[in-house]
Amino acid sequence: MSHHYSGPDFGFPHGDARLDFTDLYAFPKPGDSSKSVFIMNVHPSVGVNPPGPTTDEPFATEALYELKIDTDGDVVADIAYRVRFNSDKEGAQTATLRRIEGAQAASTGEGGQVIVAGVPVSTGSQTHVAEGGDYRLFAGWRSDPFFFDVEGALNNLQFTGNDYFADKDVCSIVLEVPNSALGSGKVSLWARTLDGASGKLVQADRGARSNQTPFLASEQNTAYLAAEPANDARFVPVFAHALEHTGGYTQAEATRVAGTLLPDVLHYDPTRPASYPNNGRALTDDVVDFFLPLLTNGRVTRDNVGPHTDLLTSFPYVGSPHKMRSAERVAA
Repeated sequence: MSHHYSGPDFGFPHGDARLDFTDLYAFPKPGDSSKSVFIMNVHPSVGVNPPGPTTDEPFATEALYELKIDTDGDVVADIAYRVRFNSDKEGAQTATLRRIEGAQAASTGEGGQVIVAGVPVSTGSQTHVAEGGDYRLFAGWRSDPFFFDVEGALNNLQFTGNDYFADKDVCSIVLEVPNSALGSGKVSLWARTLDGASGKLVQADRGARSNQTPFLASEQNTAYLAAEPANDARFVPVFAHALEHTGGYTQAEATRVAGTLLPDVLHYDPTRPASYPNNGRALTDDVVDFFLPLLTNGRVTRDNVGPHTDLLTSFPYVGSPHKMRSAERVAA
């Protein structure tokens, strides 16, 4: 189920749906090869453990939401984009986007150059988009673009083609950036959420590639979510053990396959079309049909679910939410 429900036992990281990173997308801006679009989705509108709707409050104001970018191949961030949310007394949220370069991009903190500030968070049909130089930012509830037969997955991979996410929403952070801000070549991307409820920022969730955490991290789930991609080699045995069980791989073959899935980053070359897993990820890429044959060693190859039809052709690209939450509120 992509990266949804990435906490222990298909729950939420730190027990907070707003901290649950669900998907990362990266693709060239349609019609403009000089820019790229990154979409970080968090906060599923419905949970499975516990079951039922999550809070209507889109983002956690004590948290940080980050996109990390490695430009030199060492899987350590050289650039980071950080989004912090604030709420007024009526509950309306606004977003501030910052950019960080150099050693500080790999750290945890509040600093960075402000790109845009005070951007209203969308909760209904209106789409609030902010521009700052060559950047654009959107944040708010949207239709979840991920497609998957979750019930089939939980029923021993007996798929019926029922798209669990067809009527679900998610909170999107959509960022349009100039490619000149990404360095001079291929980059590696990942997203993370940081929980500041205790007064100290602590990494709650992280990832880039689809489906791996819920299905392969197993008993090391908490340690995996708190780790950095540069240290992912230590989780190869964990993934391999899961693959031996789900796919009947030999130990050697499971180790080889696990090694292709880590580190958990999304490789992206802005000069090439997006195509998961080789280059970024488009909103219509069928990541499940890529992952299932690996998980099952070819025994199951597809879940018979296809892309959603409510995607937009222009920014912010993800469709309008299915549920209008608390009358559209805009911070003063």
